[in-house]
Amino acid sequence: MAGIASSHDGMTSAKRKRFVKKDRDILIDELSDKIVEGSRLHLAKGITLLESITATDKAAGQQLLMNVLPKTGNSIRIGITGVPGAGKSTFIEAFGLMLAGAGHKVAVLAIDPSSTVTGGSILGDKTRMEELARHPNAFIRPSPSAGTLGGVHKKSRETMLLCEAAGYDVVLIETVGVGQSETVVRGMVDYFMLLVLTGAGDELQGMKKGIMELADGIVVHKADGDNLRLAKKTVREYRQLLHFLQPASPGWTTTTLPVSSIKNTGLEDVWQTILTFKQKMEDSHVWGGRRQSQTKDWFRSMINDRLIDTFFAEPGKKEQVAELEKSLLEGNLTVTGAVDRLFE
Repeated sequence: MAGIASSHDGMTSAKRKRFVKKDRDILIDELSDKIVEGSRLHLAKGITLLESITATDKAAGQQLLMNVLPKTGNSIRIGITGVPGAGKSTFIEAFGLMLAGAGHKVAVLAIDPSSTVTGGSILGDKTRMEELARHPNAFIRPSPSAGTLGGVHKKSRETMLLCEAAGYDVVLIETVGVGQSETVVRGMVDYFMLLVLTGAGDELQGMKKGIMELADGIVVHKADGDNLRLAKKTVREYRQLLHFLQPASPGWTTTTLPVSSIKNTGLEDVWQTILTFKQKMEDSHVWGGRRQSQTKDWFRSMINDRLIDTFFAEPGKKEQVAELEKSLLEGNLTVTGAVDRLFE
């Protein structure tokens, strides 16, 4: 009898596993359908699933992506960076409201700087963009950068695909201004925008040439009131400077425009410039090539991430690293010697 009961329990367990998997597949299919239908609630749930670090959720997240993949790729992906105080969030809200009001669906992936000490993040973007967050044509998702190079969450690319599947035809990625590592963002967007303030003569002294050469467009922000005259002067200075720099996109001259998010001036000019850029890049076949480069960059960065995760997941590896660090600090090993020993 005991043997029969044991066998019966085994069959029940196997069936239960199959049913659980089947139920999960059905749930993912339903989630996919809701996202494609444009549900912001289900889009948020899908992104949360992608950001999960549990093995089961990771597998479910990849299934979700495969389900919606045919619906992706139909947006204009715009990266926005700038020095602290340039007013990135203010600009994004004004720009997003203008586009949403014109019938576009706008997704904002606002990357919050995570604390290197506690790992916590501010996640205050919805507070800073209250009006845009309430608009039915907009979706704002703050994500902690978690120390990722370029201030971009590891799942930002996958989040962008889900937003596209949900029908968002403009995706804005706001990044923390962290210098040359902005090349990471350049590798995931179609159009890269740099926000600067007036007084270019002083600011250019401290601005790295590398960042300037990444930008397809420069916005001289806060061009209003007593600042308007100086903003126009700054625009002229940037236009002169850009003649001496390598363009970010083949066949395109980086534009510089004055914008006031408070007065809502210059925003339409920025959008028309982006549309002109898109048309020109499509006509010269650069657009499709850049999209392919984005996929390759993503693939290679994922390989690097996986190699690091796999390496430290090996039994005893973290303890070995700790021992080698101790030897290094005691002066018993060189750094190169420690690395060689780690990989023996």
